[in-house]
Amino acid sequence: MRDNSLAAALMKLGHDVTLLPLYTPTLTDEANVSNEKIFFGGISVYLEQNYALFRKTPWLLDKLWDSKAALKMAAKSTIPVDPHFLGEMTVSMLQLENGRLEKELKKMLQWLESEPRPDIINLPYTLLIGLAAPLKKSLHAPICCTLQGEDLFLEGLHDPYKTRALDLIRQSIPHVDCFLAVSEYYAEFMCRYLGIPDHKMEIAPLGVSTDGYREPPAVREGTPRIGYFARIAPEKGLHILAEAYKIVRNAGFDCTLEAAGYMAPEHRPYLNGIEKHFQDCGLEFRYHGALDRVQKIAYLERLDVLSTPTVYADPKGLFVLEAMAAGVPVVQPDHGAFPEIIRKTGGGILVEPENPQSLADGLVRILRNHELRDTLGRRAYAGVREHYRVDAMAERTIEIFARQKSPAFQDA
Repeated sequence: MRDNSLAAALMKLGHDVTLLPLYTPTLTDEANVSNEKIFFGGISVYLEQNYALFRKTPWLLDKLWDSKAALKMAAKSTIPVDPHFLGEMTVSMLQLENGRLEKELKKMLQWLESEPRPDIINLPYTLLIGLAAPLKKSLHAPICCTLQGEDLFLEGLHDPYKTRALDLIRQSIPHVDCFLAVSEYYAEFMCRYLGIPDHKMEIAPLGVSTDGYREPPAVREGTPRIGYFARIAPEKGLHILAEAYKIVRNAGFDCTLEAAGYMAPEHRPYLNGIEKHFQDCGLEFRYHGALDRVQKIAYLERLDVLSTPTVYADPKGLFVLEAMAAGVPVVQPDHGAFPEIIRKTGGGILVEPENPQSLADGLVRILRNHELRDTLGRRAYAGVREHYRVDAMAERTIEIFARQKSPAFQDA
């Protein structure tokens, strides 16, 4: 979603951008600007990773399962995206020129070489940094790599895959001209985590589109609503918010809890457990499911406060920025990118991570004090538009790209 928004904003500024999907068609709640062609198709990657025969099949035959229709059909039967079981695949993607997926690399390079040469190439995260050396050798263009949360996946790998993956990423760092972190926190963290030299690190803060959002009302009516907006997954912390909500209600404060966001099939038992706990306690809770953009904005604009209390140090906080764009104050754990977002916008408060009581105190503080809630909401609304606009993200990204080595790009 972030990459699609960035590509669209760059195009709006007059730049020629090709956004190439890998594995499956991209999914976004805004206008999709990605290319129709899909590389490293999920079915081909699975077959070639697991069966030697498919590493030698003719490319013409591969088109049967590389088609967009086949990939969409396969995606309906979701395979759990669990990093514990994806170690071998991760290593294969990081050693492309000498691994099981070399055929997929050759397909991509052949297509790219037939297209106009890019002035710069940007990889979306270090899990694809294995592409850096072959792309640079083939296309003679500077390589950039965005950093936006891949450490959570890498830390979930089992050894020997985790150690091997980290080693391969570090070996590819010399092939990358510039790394773009999405927050100050993540720039500092990834320099330590991967050993990226300081001179290669840049910061291009996250940006969100504010199209379609209305100015928040001066007074919000009805029973106060606490909201959660993110993937339904343990690492996003809905269970912590559920405990905090119970504390708030047991203290006699009347409010409701609502949640929205994509849920993978393997996380249905997680949500079922939370829903059953609320039923047993007689507390109101509603899950709205995955929302399109219009539904998302309508959902956020109804909230009085939002909290997505991640158990990990989130480097992006996209859901926080989207809530703030609707004028909704937030209560977030004091880690990751949240402190700098709150510092820049003034649109929320920080609480102790993984502490339901601290979170409950923060929620009550906002819900009971209408003046504070309105002040934080106005700051959130204005702060996102001042510091986290999607066009500002695009302009900052172009500044970084222009400092790289391609004379053609700098003269454009």
